[in-house]
Amino acid sequence: MSSIYERALGADFKRLHPQIQRRFGFSSADSIASIGTGVMDEIWKGRFYTEPFLHVGSWRRIMFPETGRNIPFTIENYAFVDQFGRETVSWIRTFQSRRTRRFDAYMVYSDARRRVIDYLGSHEHLAVDIDLSVDETGGLRLRSGAQRFYEGVIAFGFPMLFSGIADVREWYDDSTRCFRVAVDVHNRVWGPLFGYRGSFDVEWRKVVAGEVPGRILPQRQERRD
Repeated sequence: MSSIYERALGADFKRLHPQIQRRFGFSSADSIASIGTGVMDEIWKGRFYTEPFLHVGSWRRIMFPETGRNIPFTIENYAFVDQFGRETVSWIRTFQSRRTRRFDAYMVYSDARRRVIDYLGSHEHLAVDIDLSVDETGGLRLRSGAQRFYEGVIAFGFPMLFSGIADVREWYDDSTRCFRVAVDVHNRVWGPLFGYRGSFDVEWRKVVAGEVPGRILPQRQERRD
């Protein structure tokens, strides 16, 4: 079974660095998880008026207001099949700053939209279109696009005035033999909102089919993309 990222990138997937191919190339059929541990060199936020965005985001594990340097970090990527039968990859990021913060997301491949969809937060309230590309170093670029809000019977296109556009780059550094990541979230009107940059190593962990840890799974799964 191809990973959701290989489906989205097609032939371009082979242009990724071999270590990036491995990290983004597994599926639930492989019974493994990628557990990254490292340090964020910097976590930053925008100007004072961005605070409301960040505090609201922290309610459902999307963004948070804390900043700092040399922050211990983990990222847990499990591939599993959700309750709607979709291949899903978890992105559970934990930051050990002044208080422990999580940034949760769950990615699927949408046949209807022909792209990866990123469900943000513990309750998958925001469904975000993701454009993938390969950079000149063999790193993976992820850029967010249109967003939709879902809660019960409520569904609407989320106005970008009140949200952020994420630009994420993940690559492998051959000189230090570690993975590096840089995240920049900004708003077209309000400017920079939030971001981080750092490095991590990966442990490949065996997973028994259907036994993803409960703390990894979303508290609510959303079928609409």
